[in-house]
This record gives sequence, structure tokens and C-alpha cells, in this order.
Amino acid sequence: MKRKELLKHLRRCGCSLLREGANHSVFINKDKLKVSTVPRHAEINDFLAQKICRDLEIDLP
Repeated sequence: MKRKELLKHLRRCGCSLLREGANHSVFINKDKLKVSTVPRHAEINDFLAQKICRDLEIDLP
């Protein structure tokens, strides 16, 4: 999955950018107070994308 697609899905589900790390971005689901990191790769493995969504407690892409 492309990183841009995953970020669009996260924002659509109500998550927002908390901060930028050196090699990743940290997103937060403010409704459920859950946090997860998204690496800065052009392609993100589908299993990793699913894990990020589970960590944030949102629907899978």
C-alpha cells in the first residue's frame, strides 16, 4: 500500500498527526487515545498497515 493512501485513510478515520520523528510520523486517535507510528517509506507492507490500524483501533483499509 502506498504511504499516501494509508495517511489519507488515517485522516478519514479521525486520526491526526501528533509529531514527526526522525524516520517516522506519529499519529493519534484522539477519540480512543491510541498512538501508532507510520514509517516514511513510499510503500508500506499490507501487514504493517493493518497493524497500524489495529493499534489506532480504526477500520482496516
